[in-house]
Amino acid sequence: MDFTSMDFTSLTREFVTLLVVIDPIGTIPVYLFAVRGIPKHLHRSYAMRAVLIASVVLFAFLVGGQVLLETLGLRLGSFQVAGGIVLFIFAMMMVFGESKPEREIEQAERDHLSGAVFPLAMPSIASPGAMLALVVLTDNHTEPLADQVTTAGLLALVLLLTLVVLLVASAIHKVIGNTGANVISRVMGIILATIAVDSMLGGLDALGVLELAVQPPEVLVE
Repeated sequence: MDFTSMDFTSLTREFVTLLVVIDPIGTIPVYLFAVRGIPKHLHRSYAMRAVLIASVVLFAFLVGGQVLLETLGLRLGSFQVAGGIVLFIFAMMMVFGESKPEREIEQAERDHLSGAVFPLAMPSIASPGAMLALVVLTDNHTEPLADQVTTAGLLALVLLLTLVVLLVASAIHKVIGNTGANVISRVMGIILATIAVDSMLGGLDALGVLELAVQPPEVLVE
């Protein structure tokens, strides 16, 4: 994948993965709860600060993910399997457990002073699933520089989308409410579970434990 001949399947998959694990819609109730005692003229600065902090954390994982793998002496296939398992558990929590807004609002109730850092920037935007996904998506030995720049661009796009969603959070929340945000979060959990399983299969294939057969496209002969 490069900028002149993009693999749109990979591009779409990476974008959806980042969109699901960051979950901008699921962040709305957390944001509204966090700013409830803050003057309205400061809400914009609050949202920008939260996204900025989350961006620093996520880009640090994007840049340092490969260093982490090499320092620990891990094979990418092993990390893909482990990452897929963790992402799958994260997805099951999204589908069957407490919803993201409910869980993180409860955390906010226990700590009123962290503001834009906790739980809005972390773990609502820069979630453990997002950090892990970035490490899995970037590898200096297998991913060319163009792919890594593309991943960084997609991350920036999702973070920009998250900022826009937070800036219009009140209007969106009036339309979908907490229930709508919970439903969207659970649907995203199902998508994330599918991506996690595919990551595990790819890791097993890379380790030589499982050989995935590639089916050639069927050709219709008249």
